[in-house]
Amino acid sequence: QVQLVESGGGLVQAGGSLRLSCAASGFTFSRNDMTWYRQAPGKERELVARIASGGGSTNYADSVKGRFTISRDNAKNTVFLQMNSLKPEDTAVYYCNAVTLWGVAKFSWGQGTQVTVSS
Repeated sequence: QVQLVESGGGLVQAGGSLRLSCAASGFTFSRNDMTWYRQAPGKERELVARIASGGGSTNYADSVKGRFTISRDNAKNTVFLQMNSLKPEDTAVYYCNAVTLWGVAKFSWGQGTQVTVSS
């Protein structure tokens, strides 16, 4: 079955960096666009970044442009999110998922990884 396992979160001071990883299995990873979403307490889950199946195209939420970088390794079925210049408002649980052409999440959400940025 499909598994999405996020890791790499933690507690960091404002201005710091973290690198998140998502190990995927149970589907043809290299044929799917992948995304990172996040959900802060009391808020809806929001799209952070998207990367095309081949890695040649990326998109970001305005709030993270210039600070976050999404990448993927199709040989290892893994998608990454490099987060620099972190702000307290980046505090959330971060999730990965494959998406359809129209941006709809394909699979059940994993457990996510908690990112906490202190001021």
